[in-house]
Amino acid sequence: MVLSENQKLRIPSRAENIILVERMVEDVCDLYNIGEDYYGNILIAITEAVNNAIYHGNAANPTKSIDILFKTHKDHVSFIVKDEGQGFDFSNLPDPTNPDNIDKPNGRGVFLMRNLADKVSFEDNGSTVILDFNVITASK
Repeated sequence: MVLSENQKLRIPSRAENIILVERMVEDVCDLYNIGEDYYGNILIAITEAVNNAIYHGNAANPTKSIDILFKTHKDHVSFIVKDEGQGFDFSNLPDPTNPDNIDKPNGRGVFLMRNLADKVSFEDNGSTVILDFNVITASK
């Protein structure tokens, strides 16, 4: 995959397409000399966002798509994940570290994103998530 400063990947809402997202993250990190410490954070945060888009946003409907955009900025990189769902109330999520929620199978994705990315923001009623990572990009 050849990446530019603004790269877009569109995938159908299927779990097996996560591998394409993983490759995109790997290519971005290689191209911009992003170290292993940040690579892990980026990979987990982006795959969580895409998994949420597949299963919650698009209800695992393979006829719906997810767009993953990559953008470079002066001092950080951004990944934007957009699904075709109605969105969700991102300001009112249960705390997955609360003992009442520890055993629940869902509810950790946004928590992980917020703890691994330097900035997480939502648009379009929550159907778009923007994850910013404060890495200094290398010259191409």
